[in-house]
Formats: sequence, structure tokens, C-alpha cells
Amino acid sequence: MAIRKRGNSWQLDYFDPNGKRVRLSFKRKKDAEDELAAPRVLVRGNQTRYFEKAKAYTTTFDELVKDYREQYRDQRCFKESKDHVIRSLEKEFSGRVLADISYKDLEQYRTKLRRTLTRYGTVRSVASVNRTMACLRHMLAKAVEWEMIERNPFGSGKTLLAKENNKRFRYLDQDEIDRLIGSCVNDHTRDVIAAAINTGMRRQELLSLKWDQIRGGFIYLSKTKTGEARQIPINDDLAELFKDIRKRSHLRSEYVFCDNKGKSFKEIKRSFHAALRCAGIEDFRFHDLRHTFASHFVMRGGSIKELQELLGHKTLTMTMRYAHLSQEHKKKAVNLLNGLTASARHNCHKSVTFSKSPKTATG
Repeated sequence: MAIRKRGNSWQLDYFDPNGKRVRLSFKRKKDAEDELAAPRVLVRGNQTRYFEKAKAYTTTFDELVKDYREQYRDQRCFKESKDHVIRSLEKEFSGRVLADISYKDLEQYRTKLRRTLTRYGTVRSVASVNRTMACLRHMLAKAVEWEMIERNPFGSGKTLLAKENNKRFRYLDQDEIDRLIGSCVNDHTRDVIAAAINTGMRRQELLSLKWDQIRGGFIYLSKTKTGEARQIPINDDLAELFKDIRKRSHLRSEYVFCDNKGKSFKEIKRSFHAALRCAGIEDFRFHDLRHTFASHFVMRGGSIKELQELLGHKTLTMTMRYAHLSQEHKKKAVNLLNGLTASARHNCHKSVTFSKSPKTATG
């Protein structure tokens, strides 16, 4: 139920107890408010009773943000990404009454997001826009449940979430790996990158990794994106890396990757992007180190099923994107047999001579 300004008049919009939508227009806002507050008569058959219409929805977006943060601040992804999205939404909708936010407002905001470059000067991805709109949709859905508005404006039109292309496939070859690691200006960035390439772990899994998760030649992960625990074997290169980190850090922290005060790193974006620029590597994200691990694992003979378990994919669908690399690897492997028969066939052709058949004498 809400009072909205429409042109030169004020419109009262609500549903009566029978579910019928009622729209009334008034020249003055006060007249609409008085009408909203007045008791109305509801007649059902021979029964007549009074009912009070609910008060107008006046909750602001700022009030919703406050309650939403309080409710969801303990979410695993809240500090990592959602809080940043909420801050951007605050800049756009701060001070707005929730009941006055229309589907058109949402659509215009989505268009604005698409046209606004990121802080790195790049075009905002479809996934980035979708995450912001999905968060806003969830916030407004909770506002309905918490009786801050009557209905979610997202339901007034088509979905505002665009179809994403999740088929991005970028990984580093051996030369790029060498250049990237060699371009790191500090040890902790170099260590995290090397660990990512050797494990396929996600960024936050690495940055939050503790020493007590490393035992018996395995890394034990309990808090993962899919919510399912997984174990990652430690290869010789990674074991040597952990040994070197222990020697340098003197185990002053429970975290594997930590600063001089023993605190874990929350982000390494700046140093990572600096290393990419120095190495001359373009169109590459930290998550692509996970693709790099998977690609080289398959190209060196690892099975798709083993890769699924190492990456923690619930189904083979995501893992199968690397299947073509396995086929290419097999083609290259078959070329190792080149020469086994070529020499013998060549010699065979040289030893065989062809002559014309003799003519038969007649007469």
C-alpha cells in the first residue's frame, strides 16, 4: 500500500481484504493520507464489519540496508563481495522510499551499471552487473517479507538478469608462468601465485589457508564455495614452497600467507596486476590461475574425473571444458611414434622395381 505522486495528483494504491486492487487520486497529499487512515466498511454477504487499512509504506532504502546488513553480515561472502555491492546500491538509492522504487527505476539502474566503467577503466562484465542486480532483488524480496513494502518491483516485468557466458577459457603457458612469477615484486604474491598454479585453489581458499590445514601430504579444505570439504594432494614443488615459507616466516602466524605482523592478506589485487603488467600478460584474472592448474593437469595426463575431485566441482559439466585439452594431448602423444614405420616403408619402396611385361611373339 502506498501513496505516490502521479503528475499533478496523489494516487492511493492498495488491495482491499477481498484482494481487489483500489486506486484513488487526490489533488492534495493530505487528502490521500486522510483517506488512507480512515476506517472503511467491508460487506461480505449479510455481514458488515469495519477494518483499518494499513499505514502507508514509508520505509527508506537506508533502513532496509541497516536491517539487511544486520541479518546477513555473518555470511561467508558478505565481507568479500556483498558489502561492496551494497555500498554501491546505497549511493544510488539512499534516501529513497522503498515503495517509490519502480521497475523502471531498476531497469534504468541496470543500464547505468552497464555503461559505467570499472575503477580499472574496463567495461563492466555481465556477471558483475548480474551480481549487483541479484543482490538488490534479494534485498527487496526481504523487504516484502519484513513488511517494509507490499510487493517486489522486480516482479513487475521481465527478468533484469542477463545471460552470462561462463565459457571463458584462459590459462598460462609455461613461458607466461615463468614471466609472471619472475615479475612479482614481493615474496607473498609470488608464493600465492605458485600455490594457486600447483593446487587450483580459489583465491580466498589460499589467502585464508592455515598451517593446521596442511598435514600428511594433503591440504584439507572445509569451507569451500560448494560447501563440501575436499582434500588436495601436495606435490613436490608445493612441499618445497611451504618449507621455504616456514623458514622465512619462522611460523609466527597461524596463516600460511601473512604480513610482517602475522595477519592474513585480504587481497593481493594490486601486486598481482602489477606483476601481470610487468610480465606483459593481458586479459588474465586471478581465477584463471585455477584454469592454468586444470589445463596443465590434463595436458600432462591427469584424468577428468580426478580433476573434478581436485577442483571440487559437484558435477562433471564444469570440468568437461578441459576435455578437449586431453584430446589434443593424445594427438601430440601419438606423434611420438613418428618414424617407427616410415624408414622401413621407404626402404621397401626403393627395393621394389617395376618392369614392363615381355611381348608374346606371333606368326
